[in-house]
Amino acid sequence: MTPFLPPDWLPVIFAGLMALSILFYVVLDGFDLGVGILLPRVTEEADRDRMIAAIGPFWDANETWLVLGVGLLLVAFPSAHGVILTALYLPVAIMLVGLTLRGVAFEFRAKAHDLTTKRRWDHAFVAGSVTAALSQGWMLGHYVLGFAEGWAAIAFAAMSAVGLAIAYAFIGAAWLIWRTEGALQRQAIGWARLAIWPLGLGILLVSAVTPLVSPRIFDRWFSFPEVFLLAPLPIVTAALLLGVGNLLKHMPFPDDALRRLPFWGAVALFSLFFAGLAWSFFPYVVPERLTIWQSASAPESLSLILAGAIFVLPIILGYTVLAWRIFGGKARDLTYY
Repeated sequence: MTPFLPPDWLPVIFAGLMALSILFYVVLDGFDLGVGILLPRVTEEADRDRMIAAIGPFWDANETWLVLGVGLLLVAFPSAHGVILTALYLPVAIMLVGLTLRGVAFEFRAKAHDLTTKRRWDHAFVAGSVTAALSQGWMLGHYVLGFAEGWAAIAFAAMSAVGLAIAYAFIGAAWLIWRTEGALQRQAIGWARLAIWPLGLGILLVSAVTPLVSPRIFDRWFSFPEVFLLAPLPIVTAALLLGVGNLLKHMPFPDDALRRLPFWGAVALFSLFFAGLAWSFFPYVVPERLTIWQSASAPESLSLILAGAIFVLPIILGYTVLAWRIFGGKARDLTYY
């Protein structure tokens, strides 16, 4: 017996919390990684500083969601954590190097005494952002294919790596449309226009490949009545892509109207794509090998961990919302908090 809930419910709850943490991370750290990827597209120092100022109050808090997601995987599904980290050890290490590099560069560019040194740290910030995005995309590609080996799997992982970097660049551009103005905002609109259709192509390719690598996933999508019940997911995704793409064609509008819509459209696209992946792989936490019940910790342990998660999760959500409320509106002159 467990003091809180039936034992079979606990792995489902932790799978939901872990999925929520990963989705929050991909959206929140996605836009600041995207801004880092886009930084070399501007040459004016004032515009570079404004881009950094647009993510400055948020970027380190955003990475907390990654720590929470990986932490939940470790404590709630330890055997799955071992399998996944063993398969993805090298890209995880590269991702951590990238995240560390961009964190160090963010702080040290503020201490640079001349423009040359500042630009060197800018290059490090860009390299860290690109490295983290590519390694995360590589891991996604390998996970979707169930950690398969061979040239086809490597090619798919490489395509996924580039696709996720483009997706981050798109949501980063959408964030800058919201948070900047003038010439920089117009540049961000142009970047979003360039990125949205490769993003759509990436969503289409991953969505097409996922059912083909597993008969179980194919049945989950194309058996009756699921094929009709799930039809709104790709239809809404296509409608969103067309709607946001058409909106970007006509931006900017007078009085900066609808400036938030591209970002929230990107959030909706990320969420729909993530929901499709979650439906494909549930209840497996390691594709086709371990379900959430097979890899879960003992119910007594999960009950104790859940008590801690109930305490920690509202705190993380609270300071995320607080940061958005305090630092809302347009980015101003760069200040290091």
